[in-house]
Amino acid sequence: MPRRPITQPVESAMDVSIIIVSWNVWRWLAPCLTSVREALGALKGEIIVVDNASTDGTLERVREMFPEVHLLTNPANQGFPAANNQGMAIAHGRYFFLLNPDTFVLDRAIEALVAFADARPKAGVIGPQLLNPDGTVQSSRRRFPTFWTALFESTWWQPYAPPGILRHYYVLDRPDHEIQEVDWVTGAAMLVRREVVEQVGPMDEGFFMYAEEMDWCRRIRAAGWQVFYYPWAKIIHYGGRSSDQVPAVQHLAFQRSKIRYFWKYHGPAVAAALRVFLIGQYLWQIGMEGAKAALGHKRGMRQERIGIYMQVIRGLLLTKPDAISQTNGGGKRRGLP
Repeated sequence: MPRRPITQPVESAMDVSIIIVSWNVWRWLAPCLTSVREALGALKGEIIVVDNASTDGTLERVREMFPEVHLLTNPANQGFPAANNQGMAIAHGRYFFLLNPDTFVLDRAIEALVAFADARPKAGVIGPQLLNPDGTVQSSRRRFPTFWTALFESTWWQPYAPPGILRHYYVLDRPDHEIQEVDWVTGAAMLVRREVVEQVGPMDEGFFMYAEEMDWCRRIRAAGWQVFYYPWAKIIHYGGRSSDQVPAVQHLAFQRSKIRYFWKYHGPAVAAALRVFLIGQYLWQIGMEGAKAALGHKRGMRQERIGIYMQVIRGLLLTKPDAISQTNGGGKRRGLP
């Protein structure tokens, strides 16, 4: 796994470095940055935006409206983990707060997260409570998945999953208003201790997007650190504002990342079986969409979906199970460590 070293020394007065990866989401980034200003409270912090080749005027607007932001610009989309690693490599804070641009930080949530981490020296990662725009709680804490989880979660078969499988995975057997140690937290908002990154290394850049935080938390826990869900800090997460722009890439990246994760932790046979299953379920979906289109039901939408699913199948077929990775903007393929 390529490692981008943490090159900047920690500054004793710098509490936290907020790192935001952006790609064509200026509409959401602007209120996010405004909320971050307020959420720092009494902390001394810095804001780093890593832009993955946006074409919506993000760069010019950030420079004009948020001159205090340290802006890194990529000539092509490097993916979520690689861009976060770029931000961490130049950060000065005791903590790194990785934050999606389609979020709005409530009250003094960042200050609360840092205070919680300061009181628990073995807390390596802390995730806040994420809220949907309507104020309901968004699922953000997880247990590590089993093979059965992978067969049902975020596939066509999810509605038919035995209730215990996804209930266990989504930690639905524990109250969402209580502080608790968990296996991993979703990467939309996560506070990570600097020493953890120095010991364990940054995110695995073989993931383009999705599953990178699950892999990271697994490595962090294996090194003896704790991962916490801290619901007293709250952040609104709108969700998917970048990835929804390219649905075929979104589907393919998600499934490739799922296979990569299972290759790393469950072995090549499991990863190969999972790939075959995923290809099969996309073929099933193509058949269902084709049948509905033949009956004249929303034919344009059905054809669009078939095109997306065909792209995903081609992508999965062209990727060997022992080399699941993503292609970054420069075309270089990063294989497994």
